[in-house]
Amino acid sequence: MRRLPRIGVIGGSNPTMEALKIAYETGKLIAQKGAILVCGGLGGVMEAASKGAKDANGTTIGILPGGDLNSANPYIDIPVATNIGYLRNAMVVLNSHSIVAVDGSYGTLSEISYALIYGKKVFGLYTWEIPEVVKCKNPEEAVNLALKEALNVINRKP
Repeated sequence: MRRLPRIGVIGGSNPTMEALKIAYETGKLIAQKGAILVCGGLGGVMEAASKGAKDANGTTIGILPGGDLNSANPYIDIPVATNIGYLRNAMVVLNSHSIVAVDGSYGTLSEISYALIYGKKVFGLYTWEIPEVVKCKNPEEAVNLALKEALNVINRKP
């Protein structure tokens, strides 16, 4: 599993119905392309993306803000308890090769910031408009670009 591409999906915990549909499709595409989905493990965009991945027989990792493994949404295969609250946003980014941002508020903005600090590429779907975030038209474009980046990272020579 260490060499499989990991794509982080970040986004709001209280998204619109449209954002939930986009997140679901994003997660499904990530799994169909053989990548592992990494997220914050809770509800909203995280749960919708995880459900999409599971519906496509994918693998999901949820980096949780609290210490209770049972707090993960039901579509998380590997819950990781951190008990560090929003600081776990950095761990979501660090455990991903690339990031897809869907919708989101300030927590998502912090994850985008961590991604940019750590040199991870971010592909955005109806999220914060920041020059370094690649604005994508749809989940397919975002996942294709994120997967290409993840594979580049994996194959990069030290």
